[in-house]
Amino acid sequence: MEKRCFKSFFRVFFAVLCAATLAFSALGASGIASSAFPVENSAPRHYDVSERLDVPLALGIALTSALGVYQYYGMERVSAGDLRAKSDFLPWDRPFVGRYSEWATVVSHYTGALAVVPLALAGYSWYNGDADAYDFGAFALMFVEAFALQNALNQIVRSSQLWPRPYVYAERGKGAKKAKEARGEAYGSFYSGHASAAFTVATFTGEWFSEIYPNSNYKALVWTSSYALAAGVGILRVVAGKHYPSDVIFGALMGAGVSFGVLKLHEICKKNIAIWAIPGNIGAVFYF
Repeated sequence: MEKRCFKSFFRVFFAVLCAATLAFSALGASGIASSAFPVENSAPRHYDVSERLDVPLALGIALTSALGVYQYYGMERVSAGDLRAKSDFLPWDRPFVGRYSEWATVVSHYTGALAVVPLALAGYSWYNGDADAYDFGAFALMFVEAFALQNALNQIVRSSQLWPRPYVYAERGKGAKKAKEARGEAYGSFYSGHASAAFTVATFTGEWFSEIYPNSNYKALVWTSSYALAAGVGILRVVAGKHYPSDVIFGALMGAGVSFGVLKLHEICKKNIAIWAIPGNIGAVFYF
């Protein structure tokens, strides 16, 4: 059931991604506002998208995601004799080997609802007249790109099965039961996808607020609270026995790094660069 749900989500996710990419790329290329996006040509834009950047970027992300899904669902269980020894773990990770918490697992899964925060904030700004439809659409597209990319990279890295989740080593209680039922993905703990996604959400939340309300006294509060909530998600994953501190720290860095990378790429590529990507090849064209 979980696998079917994930596949359905995957199809919908990339359908939305491709549709949004083509729509906003066409809008960015023409520079003409349609009835659906009533933006005057002279109006300053907080964000921008274009077909020469976002179409190949979306294609590259889609291909990377397909590879990630293929490898992720190809992960196999590791026999007990081949498991990494507890003494092989990093010193700060060893205390969490064998840990499992059911309540923390459940709560950490529900934190996925935080993914709507950046779009909800952007939607409120649009509704309130602080941003226009084009800004909202461009921001939403960048968020989807960053979220999809960090998820794809996480699946590719996790499929290398660097080390198992902490609960795989549980020897009693519900943890031991879960370890016996563990699927192949449980043997790839590094790195935390929840932490990566949470810090992607936090970064885009802070970015939107800072861009639309640059003079607000609440900017520091928004950034701090966003990252604090994201850190809380990571802590829950450690308490749950799903990840080690190293998994969460690296996941946080990946999520924030990918987010800032996508944002910066759109900033510097507005006028002077286009990228293209095909399987096994990637390149760029500079405009002067």
